[in-house]
Amino acid sequence: MSPEVTVTAADLDRYTIRRSDFVSCNQAFIDCRTPGSDRKENYSMIGRGVTQSSGQVVNLQEPHGFQIGAAAMPNGVTNNLHLHFTAEVFLCFRGEYLLRWGAHGEQGELVLREGEIASIPTWIFRGFTNIGPDDGFLFTALGMDDTGGIIWGPAVLEEAEGYGLYLTADNKLVDTLAGDELPEDIELVEPISAEQIAALRPYTAEQMAERIATPENIHWSRRALLDSALPGGGVELGLVIGYGMTEDVTQVPRIHNPHGHNIAWLRAEPGTGVSSHRHTARQVLMAKDGEWEVIVNRGADARTVRLGTWDMLSVPAGAYRAIRNVGGETAHMLVVNSGDGRVRLTWDEEVVKAAADAGDALDHNGYLAPYALVPRRKR
Repeated sequence: MSPEVTVTAADLDRYTIRRSDFVSCNQAFIDCRTPGSDRKENYSMIGRGVTQSSGQVVNLQEPHGFQIGAAAMPNGVTNNLHLHFTAEVFLCFRGEYLLRWGAHGEQGELVLREGEIASIPTWIFRGFTNIGPDDGFLFTALGMDDTGGIIWGPAVLEEAEGYGLYLTADNKLVDTLAGDELPEDIELVEPISAEQIAALRPYTAEQMAERIATPENIHWSRRALLDSALPGGGVELGLVIGYGMTEDVTQVPRIHNPHGHNIAWLRAEPGTGVSSHRHTARQVLMAKDGEWEVIVNRGADARTVRLGTWDMLSVPAGAYRAIRNVGGETAHMLVVNSGDGRVRLTWDEEVVKAAADAGDALDHNGYLAPYALVPRRKR
């Protein structure tokens, strides 16, 4: 285990991203003037993501091994077809979206609703339209610190040229109507060829449906963590992508393939949460609803931050943290950790002792087991 990390007051302020801190950009992509796509708002909370605008505001640029952004779109507005080289995960926090895929959107369509998560395979074209009754908000989790950018569908690039927009090979937007000059010494992106499109793998609607995680089809566990039986513990953990932090040997995620990060839901009744622990992954806590309290560090160094709806907190690897629902209703929080493997928790000593008194321990594989049956080293 790496050394314990102490989060300073300045760090805690920098790592806390309030909903009110989000800054939109309406010229993030080459389709920003295309009718039907010209009212998108793009956000980059953690990392630049795949934005093509030099003016994009990024709330926290520190590398995490993954990136988090968002798209806000009024009803009827479309994000045009494009493909990614690294994982793109849609986190629907408000609204209803029609997802489509294939170079011309011809391979299939599925609806994504509030509270649902979709992991879109790499190297396939995808797009989405807000079909909900009002403005929608779709968070995105992207794999890796360097995403490589995106490839737009040929029709998107061709239409953008009619509005004076071009894209350089290093993913920079050139806006000739705003006074930019086409660079002479930099290569512009050429549309992907029909032959290259034909070589891309297809996905059926049935295959894509397996990559949609809903509150009903994921595996929730009330015995997912060592503190399950302790006061202040007892949160439900729902695995979406990867095994993540679970200490329940029977729990399996909805989606297994590597993303460069793992994602899970916390569902907590008032007063419950996760007791003090740390691990070696970089973590982002995203409050979907409710009121949450997060305490980082221990003892005299302990610092507290409260998170409301859509607020998020980045917690460094090696720092202790405790999480609790301090609102009056059941609340949901999304947890994103770096890495593709299991996230092995180191619990505060007092939590380990209290769990032992309650009859629980972790076995040598890091899973919850009866304390009386787990061999202990003699001192």
